[in-house]
Amino acid sequence: MLDQIQKCIEEGKWRISYHALKRCDARGIDMEDVLAAIAGGEILEDYPEDPRGASCLVLGHIPAGEPLHVVCSIDKEGWVIIITVYRPGEPKWINERTRREKQ
Repeated sequence: MLDQIQKCIEEGKWRISYHALKRCDARGIDMEDVLAAIAGGEILEDYPEDPRGASCLVLGHIPAGEPLHVVCSIDKEGWVIIITVYRPGEPKWINERTRREKQ
């Protein structure tokens, strides 16, 4: 799935959800950084049973080296949909790769 996602990003076949756009704006995350994170990223978690459709969590790094999480899917037309974007951190994440267990 990652190869297909990265190919779509390279070809400009991507869309961003309104939710993700709002989150980027609120968190001061530039779209260039989101796209760079996906292009050089790896799938950290897979969500094949997501009610919105199969999706995955991509861990990438912005050019400054900061980790970024991007949840995305591929729609029926073969376009990547960026669902949400955030910087991993407390309280949900111990580090960029390790999710904190629910208490």
